Amino acid sequence: MTFSSLVFICIFFPVVFLLHSLIRVPVIRNGLLILASLVFYTFGEPVYILLMLGSVLMNYLAALAMRQSQKGRKAVLVIAVLLNIGVLAVFKYAGFFVESLNSLFGTELSVPSIALPIGISFYTFQAMSYVIDVYRGNVEASKNPLRVLLYISFFPQLIAGPIVKYRDIEQELTNRVVSIPEASAGFRRFLFGLSKKVLIANTMAVAADAIFNADAGQVNVLGAWIGAVAFLMQIYFDFSGYSDMAIGMGRMFGFHFRENFDFPYAAVSIKDFWTRWHISLSSWFKEYVYIPLGGNRKGKLRTGLNKVIVFFLCGLWHGANWTFVIWGLIHGAFSFLEEAVHGLRKLPRLLGHIYTLLVVCCAFVIFRADTLGQGFSMIGKMFSGFAFDNQSMSLAVQQLTPFFITMLVAAIFFAGPAEKLVKKLRTGGEEEVHGKAAVVQGIIFGIALILLCWDIIRLSGGSYNPFIYFRF
Repeated sequence: MTFSSLVFICIFFPVVFLLHSLIRVPVIRNGLLILASLVFYTFGEPVYILLMLGSVLMNYLAALAMRQSQKGRKAVLVIAVLLNIGVLAVFKYAGFFVESLNSLFGTELSVPSIALPIGISFYTFQAMSYVIDVYRGNVEASKNPLRVLLYISFFPQLIAGPIVKYRDIEQELTNRVVSIPEASAGFRRFLFGLSKKVLIANTMAVAADAIFNADAGQVNVLGAWIGAVAFLMQIYFDFSGYSDMAIGMGRMFGFHFRENFDFPYAAVSIKDFWTRWHISLSSWFKEYVYIPLGGNRKGKLRTGLNKVIVFFLCGLWHGANWTFVIWGLIHGAFSFLEEAVHGLRKLPRLLGHIYTLLVVCCAFVIFRADTLGQGFSMIGKMFSGFAFDNQSMSLAVQQLTPFFITMLVAAIFFAGPAEKLVKKLRTGGEEEVHGKAAVVQGIIFGIALILLCWDIIRLSGGSYNPFIYFRF
């Protein structure tokens, strides 16, 4: 079950929200959300629900052990982190490791075929942040296992983030207030996120998949750029749309998650891009990997090495394929260059913006490709594929439907130039004063309802509805 499915929009979420609104006892409210989260996860992963529950129990016990005794705290932390990483290694990377060994050393080891549990990367990182923060003394270990279970399994952020730190919602797990204005604002945020996913991301996905799934000989410079730009917009509006929906639903239940995207395509450097893109993941790596490695405190060379390590791990986190690793290393390399080359940091704003978008776009081509060969071939076509035969031109022109062009223009507009407008839509005009606020909020709410109807029509018609982050 995904947020953009009719079952979720029309049945699951309305029922859960209605029951949550009717219940006034905090403990029962939490129980409802836990039950709903388990049902939500079981709907897609009936077997791996046990794996998630095992992860919750293990990290709960590890944090509790550190709370009850000062002796051996570090050993408990190390064991907990290794177990978390071990679960990821087995279920997400076992096949990748064996395939890499076979490729490097010419061995013929049997490649394990293990289905990837949905959301395992997200909930494992949340669980690790919890035990690490307990060890550091940033939060108190909870004696109540249900509180930890709700924190890790809460369905709005369970399968696609944002990665939430326990300390950010600790108080709201036991004491939160859901008002009509808050619920209304959350609902609007959810609907705008849903529209980003259904109207823009799904439309971009059709063109991106058509280009990337075509034979290399069918793709020329025009087709390559259409595929690259379409995926650039697809992944942003898909992922940021899901984050918007998660943040909106969280707010409807009384939880306040931090922003996960801040107009990353308006960035003027790779460093700037990573302060805006998937903020919950980049901040997680900064706090739990980069700073413990020494951060920028041990000289430029060590700082550069630390960044490369972080970006390597960031790429690997996204998936068990060298395409993701190289994607991460490309960002790490350019981040290092920006630190080493003074002129690269001081580019005029427009040039910096163009340079950043070019690097990000080409890196995402590698990210999207099935193999490194396909990715580099596609990049080559973007800059040298000047073949304009009937077959390649037909493939490219077929993607330029009126609806695609309309959604592409909307995507470009809402990815950067409309920053102030989007932030207004996020808040629903809450910063307005006097009677003007009600008018603004009413207009925005009306737009949101129109978008909801449009989204449902699109989904009812069986429009293409992929979910990129299922594989993470």
